[in-house]
Amino acid sequence: MSARILIIEDDPASMQLATYLLEAARHAISCATDGEHGTTLALRESPDLVICDLQIPLMDGYAVVRSLQGNSKWHRVPIIAVTALSMPGDRERAIAAGFDGYLTKPITPEIFAWQIESFLPDHLKES
Repeated sequence: MSARILIIEDDPASMQLATYLLEAARHAISCATDGEHGTTLALRESPDLVICDLQIPLMDGYAVVRSLQGNSKWHRVPIIAVTALSMPGDRERAIAAGFDGYLTKPITPEIFAWQIESFLPDHLKES
């Protein structure tokens, strides 16, 4: 099945690659290049999953998670951090902040769609 996935990413090359890989896996993609627009899209479009960089303009990824989780209009879906931050403790800090998953950049194209799909609700996973 196809999922609706929102990607919040300010790096054009990273956005293009993630979009290409997920569209090739038959998912519908929405994109935002900053945290404020990403939060607005997440609330308006109710995606099945959100991919969010941690270092984005206007609102960083942590602020995006706090804003969504604190909003009564938010329909809870997995939020996955995809980031270049890979120091000890970064993964734990992201999970503790409310992210459901954590992937580091550079992404591995051969497995990226599979990694993201593993976080989808069961009814959206391929049988």
